Amino acid sequence: MVQKKKEPSFEEGLDQLEKVVKKLEDGDLPLEKSLELFEQGVRLSDSCQKQLREAEHKVEILLNKNGKIETEPLHLDDSE
Repeated sequence: MVQKKKEPSFEEGLDQLEKVVKKLEDGDLPLEKSLELFEQGVRLSDSCQKQLREAEHKVEILLNKNGKIETEPLHLDDSE
């Protein structure tokens, strides 16, 4: 039986992606390891983008009023 690897949460994926980018930016890796990390970064980026699209879709559904989507500005406190 083949087990599908669990996708990390958005926050975990973003944290892992930041670590991959840092390692690649350091530039002290052999080519093969750099390519491996780059592939991992692409997968993490795709996963994060997918999760953002899904969240955006859920927000649009929640904001759907009378058959049309109404956008509302997001107000954040300075503390956020």
